[in-house]
Amino acid sequence: MNKFFNIAIIALLVTGLISCNKTRRSPGRAYMPDMAYSTAVETYASTENLKNRGIYYTALPVSGTIARGDLMPYTIKNDSAGYVQSATVINPLAKGAIDMKNAERLYLVNCGICHGPKLDGNGPLWKNGDGPFPAAPKNFMDNEVKKLAEGTMFHSVTYGKGQMGSYASQLNVMQRWEVITYIRSKQFPAGTADTSKKAAADTTAVAKAN
Repeated sequence: MNKFFNIAIIALLVTGLISCNKTRRSPGRAYMPDMAYSTAVETYASTENLKNRGIYYTALPVSGTIARGDLMPYTIKNDSAGYVQSATVINPLAKGAIDMKNAERLYLVNCGICHGPKLDGNGPLWKNGDGPFPAAPKNFMDNEVKKLAEGTMFHSVTYGKGQMGSYASQLNVMQRWEVITYIRSKQFPAGTADTSKKAAADTTAVAKAN
């Protein structure tokens, strides 16, 4: 019995030594060759080959088009005249036409850190003046802020205002309006008068007169 055991051990050692005596060039048999050896496909990262074939691909959307499901782009300029004109812009979304829970999520993710989950300007970066932010963010529940037209608020989110930078790269047009709609729903709960309507109407009248 020991004789056969010793022979088996020797055979295994010899097999191991033979297997290690040269570099293995073959990866062996692939279980799924279509995945192991996929066909190389040229990506659009290099368009030189397309140009040689008379195909001009820029990876940009056709001029004047908008993404499916998105709203028309905001074209008012970022200057003093544009800021005044923004008050005439009407919110295209109605409170019942959007998912308010998603609008709340967008607000908390992008705005809550400064303006606070209660919209009172007391977010984690302020903390009643104990936070790292040097200036108090706007209190959306303040009466003066409530008087701002929705278009003006949208303009500020799009281009930035004061210490706040632009959020146009983080939120598309639809999402920015959703955030504004959420803020309005908190400023003026159902059954309360929206004091911003009169301010927007007055601004529109002045703009038409000029």
